Amino acid sequence: MPHRVILLQAAAPTKPPTGAGCNGCGVCCAAEPCPLGVMLSGRRHGACRALLWSSAEQRYRCGAVAEPRRFVPLLPGRWTRRLALRWIAAASGCDCSLEAA
Repeated sequence: MPHRVILLQAAAPTKPPTGAGCNGCGVCCAAEPCPLGVMLSGRRHGACRALLWSSAEQRYRCGAVAEPRRFVPLLPGRWTRRLALRWIAAASGCDCSLEAA
């Protein structure tokens, strides 16, 4: 398998094992956007433009969840947040098979 370099904040948490709860490491979204990220980013490859670093929390967040009005201004923020949580499968565990080095 070829190696890819993705740039993340040094303070970001280490990627959890597949199936473990999301800890905001950012590896999955920095590698490629999910289907929602494709819509928000307008790209199918590379880092999702909706990936946000929270210096207060020292973790990455999905912009559609953290700042819904910024990324989907035409819908009420609570609707966007609720839909985004569902679309990104929040609380279902890490599904990123990439291994961080």
